[in-house]
Amino acid sequence: MPPLPARRAVVPATWAALLAAAALAWVLTVRSTSGMAPGPGTMGRGLWGFLVLWGLMMAAMMLPAVAPVVSLYLRTLRTRTTGWTRVGRSTALVVGYLCAWEAFGLAAFGAAWAGGELATRAPNAAPWVGALALAAAGLYQATPLKDRCLSHCRSPLGFFLHVSGYSGRLRDLRVGLYHGGYCVGCCWGLMAVLTVVGVMNLAWMAGLAVAVFLEKTWRHGKAFSLVLGIALIGYACFVPWNPQLVPGLHLPQTMPM
Repeated sequence: MPPLPARRAVVPATWAALLAAAALAWVLTVRSTSGMAPGPGTMGRGLWGFLVLWGLMMAAMMLPAVAPVVSLYLRTLRTRTTGWTRVGRSTALVVGYLCAWEAFGLAAFGAAWAGGELATRAPNAAPWVGALALAAAGLYQATPLKDRCLSHCRSPLGFFLHVSGYSGRLRDLRVGLYHGGYCVGCCWGLMAVLTVVGVMNLAWMAGLAVAVFLEKTWRHGKAFSLVLGIALIGYACFVPWNPQLVPGLHLPQTMPM
């Protein structure tokens, strides 16, 4: 076992690296969406272009929330693991984690595309569909599945016991995928909100990123999760009467019908 100061030194270094990566992802996301107002559909992006942007968005939003898990994982590595080896293993874990979110991006692309089609073909029905989607995301916050996945993210001891048996060159990638799967299960409802309010809505991205971080790290995170669900349901009640609240399902007046 390495000396205690060395083990503790892993934590701030990991946080600094992940926060820097998240900051870079935010910069690239802002540059990619510069001059584009949130709107319906995929904003003219094909599948691969959408997935690239989605990956940047998930890195920007989720890396700060996953930092505690990565830090704890690195502290469990054996003494023979050198500094550069730890960098490589933590990078593989993060890549696996983001791959789980990239897989969810396929569903997000389908939802965004369907939202764009709905806004074009049935503009009067779109706000009602958006309201139902927001209400469903809010209700999911109170489900047992949400609670189980959130508990995994907040107290990952069972997670570490499970992945301790992983071996082989891809073990850290598998660890990231495994944890990312639980994270998708925890937060997919909140990410689905982006397809309603506009996938490239930077303000909502920032708000949801803070919400996810508080859910996973704040001592009152579980209670906050329920309050957030109630807030989403309340927000949904206003959507049918004010379609501008859901740019992801609403065509601006200046856009051709």
